Amino acid sequence: MHRPGFHCVTFGCQMNVNDSQWVARALVARGFEEKPLEEADVVFLNTCSVREKPEQKVHSALGRIHQANPRAVVGVAGCVAQQLGTELMRRHPQVRLVAGSDGIASAPDAFVRLLAEPALRLSYLEFTDAYPDRDPCLAAGNGAPDTPVPVAYVNIMQGCDNFCAYCIVPYTRGPRKSRSTQAVLDECRSWVERGAGDITLLGQNVNVFGMDGSGDGTSFPELLRRVAEIPGLRRIRFVSAHPRDFSQETIDMFAELPQLCPRLHLPLQSGSDSMLRKMGRGYTMDRYMEVVDGLRAARPDFALSTDLIVGFPSETEEEFEDTLKCIDRCGFMSSFSFCYSDRPGTRASAMPFKIPHEEQLARLERLQALQNDRAEAWLRTRVGMVTDVLLEAPSHRQDGEEGNLWQGRDPWGDPVNVRMPEGEGRPGLFVDVRIEEAKKHSLMAVKLA
Repeated sequence: MHRPGFHCVTFGCQMNVNDSQWVARALVARGFEEKPLEEADVVFLNTCSVREKPEQKVHSALGRIHQANPRAVVGVAGCVAQQLGTELMRRHPQVRLVAGSDGIASAPDAFVRLLAEPALRLSYLEFTDAYPDRDPCLAAGNGAPDTPVPVAYVNIMQGCDNFCAYCIVPYTRGPRKSRSTQAVLDECRSWVERGAGDITLLGQNVNVFGMDGSGDGTSFPELLRRVAEIPGLRRIRFVSAHPRDFSQETIDMFAELPQLCPRLHLPLQSGSDSMLRKMGRGYTMDRYMEVVDGLRAARPDFALSTDLIVGFPSETEEEFEDTLKCIDRCGFMSSFSFCYSDRPGTRASAMPFKIPHEEQLARLERLQALQNDRAEAWLRTRVGMVTDVLLEAPSHRQDGEEGNLWQGRDPWGDPVNVRMPEGEGRPGLFVDVRIEEAKKHSLMAVKLA
């Protein structure tokens, strides 16, 4: 019996990756099998509108898909699908499904219908009033039960109400809505049953979980407590957090819950108060530092990463220098930094005094050079430390020496390569190690007896 094939192409954030993985599992449950692009009957393209020139990248990707496999049914989902809608079908006749962020839950069944009805085209572009939850039996995947999944990601909410001046996310993902606490806990338990020892909770602004019409009375700190109670779960992380909404109770969780890793991605965007006001971020540097200082009081070994925008409209050299100073002031171990670019419909797109792209690039190069230096310095401070590493897969750095190298991450999220005795490494195993060497972007460690 012929099993239809599918192929997923994903751009953007971890939430998009998580959505695509769910679609893949749902299609497998419906009798599909994953195949190379050239052999697939359906192609799922999950899009992102945060990075530069997102529409152009999607049109280019659709052109490549058509060239590789003109017979496949193509579905486009995510932020660019929400933004362009059925225009994608008009410009690319091969596209027969468009689904916004809330519509992704309908994509697997849509593909089944589209294969059965060659003339059909479907669009799911309406924002829903409640979190569009998915078939819970798929949460743990459909792989072999003896195949461990060391690291898992669980969506806890969707959408955003902040409307920062530069950001298109509220327009493409809609208003915020929280998932039910029970659904989150059920999915977390399912992942732990499959071997996950490290779970990351995902949302556009996790700090306000439960504080919307879809909330069931559970706050984010309480959700963290309840997830931490799941037997067998050793590590919890979350992303993204918003400095404005970061409560003292959430800070206290880092001292209270040993499962909560001492690592956080806390977007700053700019170190200048005047830029933060123009960006509509809703906090000052003093407020940001209150959160940073509170986190480090709760856990002195706390590690921070961040997002930074360079060349926002009217940014002066002095304001840019304020951002450079913050890299050291906040002690960021790493950062994701980008040149500002317009997004249609946002307030910033209509702002005057745009910074020339050449100047943006020059500033970005200075910022990244400084951050790279600090990132390498951070890794050097790890040398000699005794910690635990969650093994995920054999390392690509095999060097022919006795034993096998395995890759994993420590509680701070650093990539670590561990030499394991022959036959002892496996995904999902926690290993006590000593860090022996810092590479440019990773660490080398030995297993302790």
